[in-house]
Formats: sequence, C-alpha cells, structure tokens
Amino acid sequence: MVPLLIALMAGVGFVVAYHTYGRWLGGKIFALSAKAVCPSYRLQDGADYVPTSKGIVFGHHFTSIAGTGPIVGPAIAIMWGWLPALLWVVFGAIFIGAVHDFGALVVSLRNNGQTVGDIAGRVLNRRVRLLFLLVLVMSLTIVLAIFGLVIASVFRLYPAAIFSCVVQIPLAIGIGVWLHRKGASILVPSLVVLALMYLTVFFGDRGLLGAFNHALAGWSSWTWVLVLLFYSYGASVLPVWTLLQPRDYINSLQLISALALIVLGLMASAFFGGAPLADSSRPDLSMAAPLINLDPKGAPLIFPFLFITVACGAISGFHCLVSSGTSSKQLMKEPDARFVGYGGMLTEGFLATLVILACGAGLGLGLAVEGQMLTGAEAWNNRYGSWGAAGSLGAKVSAFVFGAANFLQALGLSSTASIALMGVLVASFAGTTLDTACRLQRYVVQELAATLSPGAGGLEGQKAGGLLRWLQNKHGATIFAVMIAAGLSAVPPAGKAWSVANAGTGGLLLWPLFGATNQLLAGLAFLVIVFYLWRRDRPVWFILLPMIFMMIMPFWAMVWQVFIGSSDNSSWVSQGKVLLSAIGLATILLELWMIVEAVRMFPKVKGVIEETAMGLDGGAVVDTAKAWTKSVSTVDLSIRSISAIC
Repeated sequence: MVPLLIALMAGVGFVVAYHTYGRWLGGKIFALSAKAVCPSYRLQDGADYVPTSKGIVFGHHFTSIAGTGPIVGPAIAIMWGWLPALLWVVFGAIFIGAVHDFGALVVSLRNNGQTVGDIAGRVLNRRVRLLFLLVLVMSLTIVLAIFGLVIASVFRLYPAAIFSCVVQIPLAIGIGVWLHRKGASILVPSLVVLALMYLTVFFGDRGLLGAFNHALAGWSSWTWVLVLLFYSYGASVLPVWTLLQPRDYINSLQLISALALIVLGLMASAFFGGAPLADSSRPDLSMAAPLINLDPKGAPLIFPFLFITVACGAISGFHCLVSSGTSSKQLMKEPDARFVGYGGMLTEGFLATLVILACGAGLGLGLAVEGQMLTGAEAWNNRYGSWGAAGSLGAKVSAFVFGAANFLQALGLSSTASIALMGVLVASFAGTTLDTACRLQRYVVQELAATLSPGAGGLEGQKAGGLLRWLQNKHGATIFAVMIAAGLSAVPPAGKAWSVANAGTGGLLLWPLFGATNQLLAGLAFLVIVFYLWRRDRPVWFILLPMIFMMIMPFWAMVWQVFIGSSDNSSWVSQGKVLLSAIGLATILLELWMIVEAVRMFPKVKGVIEETAMGLDGGAVVDTAKAWTKSVSTVDLSIRSISAIC
C-alpha cells in the first residue's frame, strides 16, 4: 500500500500547491490581469503569435517540457534511494520548478513573447544577453542532436510503437487545417485520433502493420536522425495551428489517459497484487528499491548529482525556453499563465513521481530474465546492479516501461499491449520535445543573428550583417539549426570509422554536458526573473534561494566533472576529453561572468524600470520606480501599472 499512498499524497500535495502557492504568485507577485493585452493579440501573425485557449496551450506546453526528461532522470536517480528522488521531485517541482516555469512565462508575456535570453539584455545588460543566447544555442544543439537518437532507440526497443507515432503527424495536420477553417472544437477529433493510435498499438505486432513496424525499426540511427530532423524543420516553420498545437493536444490527452491507467493499475496492484505468475499467485506491491542508498556502485556523489540527474521532473532550464519561446506567444489572457506554467510543471512532477513508483515498485511485480520470472528485490537488483548498468538510455527507459506495464497488467491488459502503450508514450513525448526544440532554436538563432547584424552596433556588426542576415529569416535560421545538429549527430562513436551504420550517435559526445548546462540555464532564467521583479519593486525573497541553489549545484557538478571526477580518476581532464573539458570550462567562466555582472547591477536597479521595457504598443516605457509603491492605499494603481507593462 505504500506506493499507492505515495502517489495519492503527492497528487494531493500538487493540487493544494496550485491553489495556494500558485494563486499567491499569480495574484500578489505577478499581479496577473485579465484586462492586459497579450502578445498573441498585439502581434498576431497567424504563424507564431496565435491567440489560443489555455487548454490547447497547456497541451503544447506540457508535452514539450515533458519529453523523456521526467522519465530517464528519476529512473536513474532512484539508485540513491527512492526517498531522496521523491523529495526532490515533489518539493523541487512545487517551490522551484513551477516558480521557474511560471515566472519565465509571465516575464515573456510582458516582453512581446521574447525568450529569456533576449529579455536578459533588457533587465540586465547587452553582454549578459549575448552570453545567455550562446548558452541557449549550445543547449538546444545538444537536444536536437540527441533526441533523434533517443527516438530511434525507443523504436528499436518497442517496434509496435512506430506506426502509432508516425500516423499521428498527418492526422494532426488534418485536424489543424480543418479546425482552422471551421473554427470547431479540437476535443472530439483529437479523441478520435487518440483512439486510432491506441488501436494501432494493440495490432502493432501483427500482420502487415507488424511487418511495417519491424522494417522501420531496422533503420540505422543515422537514417532516423535525418528523417526526424527533416520533420523538425517542417514543424518549426509551419504555423503553430497546423501541426504543433493539434499534435501536442493529442499527446496531452494520451498522457492524461496513460497517467490514469498507471494510477488505476497502481490501485489494482495495491489491493489485489500484480498480474498472476506461473503458479497463479499475485505478487504483492511494495517498494523493491532501497529507501536511501548514499553509495550505489559506480555512482557519483548524491550531492550535487541528484539535482542534476533529476531535471525535468523537478526543474529544468529547457522549460524556460518553452515558456518564453512558444507558450507566451499563444496565451489569450494573463491569468492563463498560472494554469499553463505553474500547473504544467506540477503535472510533470506527478509524472516523475509515477516513474519513481514504476521503477521502485512496478519492476518488483515481475521481470522476465532468460526464461525466469524475477520479483521483488531480485527484479530490482537485476536492472539496477550498478550505475553503469542502469545508466544507459535503454536501461533507463526500459525500467520505466516494464515497471509501468506491470501496473497495467494488473488491470488485465496483456504484456505486449501494456509495453507497447508505454513505448508509445515515451516516443511521442520525445518527438514533441524535438520539434519544439527546433522551433526554439530558430528563435534563438534569429535573435543572435539580429544582435550581430547591422544596427547591433559597431563596425563588426555591420560586417557580419551580410553573412547573418539570412539567419534572421525563419527558414535560414531553421536550416542552420538542423544542419548543425545533423553535423554533430554524424560523428561516429570513438575509435570507429564513419559509416551509415556508425553515424547518428555524435550527440552523445556532448551529452555529459547537458545535465549541468541545463540546470545552469534554470539558474540564469531565475536571475532574469529576479531582476524583472526587483526593478519593479516587487518581492524577490521567495525566488532568491532557488536561484542561488540552481547556480551552485550545476557549477559544483561541472567543476567535479571537468577537474575532479570520482576516485578512479575519471574527470574529463584526466580522460583527455579535450572538447568536453574546454566547453565545460567555458561554461564555468560564463556563469561566473554573468554572476559578476548581476552582483554589480543588483543594488543599483531596485525600483528602476528598464528604459527599454515593453509597453502595450511594443514601445518603451519611461516610468521609473516613482510610479511604483508598496503603500496599501495604492495597490490598485500598482496593479494597473504592472498590467500596462504587458
């Protein structure tokens, strides 16, 4: 019963947090106003800026931030014990991750839907803006290079999931075009598509459909990477209503239904046991994973690496890009930001909680190994014998898939169907993260090109203008993003010659950087949010500790990886990994530079609204701190002033 109680308590905690802490943030801190005109209306272009109902934006936002992050992170971090992972997920999501996502979304709403990197140049200075954008380019390049490999790996592991994921794309486009012309509700056609997807899952290993799936599962990683990057290019340049919104909405329904099935299976397992074994007995549901294990075999230190390993389930810097890159351009009303930003992160926290339970308890319900069915601690130890054995992509994904499938089997579903359903879930979310990341990279490249082009200042900017002008076009920026990711992906594994069979894994070269860089990005996004509030004389005490924490932990992890390593002398420097060491050192220096810039400015800008602050018409706001007051008698005036800045 313990796993079921954990799920219920976490779910109740997230709901209570949304209606208390989230409400306080929206009302007292950010002063969200339904009267404010959002960028989706003010800059409406039918492509990126499209006024959209909060339910659809939530679907896009949630499926974009989820991806495989809340699955692979908790699935490996549970080696330190299920309690540390659970505490970080629950409290991290409520007090750090959701505040980060919500804050980035609101700040972007009030800056014409620009990314946090662009806004950094406004609330801090131009140097920070340029440094921030460079970090974003590197982070998103790694995402684009690696997620094609992630999807290819999932398809090879679970071929029955392939057709269900592929057929979703043309069906989503059809829904998008039809709804755009008719203006009808998206719910009914999305439910029909979801039903068709699930139907193809149940027949994914049979007949012509099975032959199709297994044929595509045989494609090389390089082939899949090229196909998926080509798809990402199309998804990035198409209007959001064509593919992005309908596909993500369908995937959000898929997630909700999958979460419901997992919870129902968890309840069935708690009361009746798992699926019947060969002797007709039903294994008891209990946590097979250890409560706390501070020294798992081959693992790095729990501090700081727990907070780097579990990213998306608690907090992730990538989320600030989704909040400020795509979601802020679609919201119709400011109050919707709480539902999308704060609520979306809490939902992801609940997903990560279920992943911990699937790996920690679900695996214990049964794991077939060489014709023998293992249960309890034996099943857990088989999958989590050492950090190296559990750390591969396939092992992490499989731990969740098999554990969650065991919950579904307790409901009476077959093993094949249960595993395929969870495989579709993982592959679909990886796909939505991939195409959203490509669109976000396009925005960042365009912003970076504009910074270096004529008008950005100086002779160097004028010389760069002729070369970079094409990057300010959405097609040029997207082609650049795809080509860089493809070039990185094309690098073969170490010690092997290039070939179609060997290529496609190049993203793994820089993947060790992603965890610390991603969490560092969250700390820097907090920095932007803090300065935005500080300049408007708003409280920042609730965000200072999360900001400091999310700067120290990735900095600590990066220094350890570059210079120290574990007792077996496995630092990047000692291993001769020149590229990783160079980029890691550059990232460390970059963070220190930004912190120095921020510390110098912080005492000087309290209550001083930036001269280039966005107004309703996109122009400058010249109001200063004198327009703001903490007096109770002028609260209404303060709220109207905040709304005017939107």
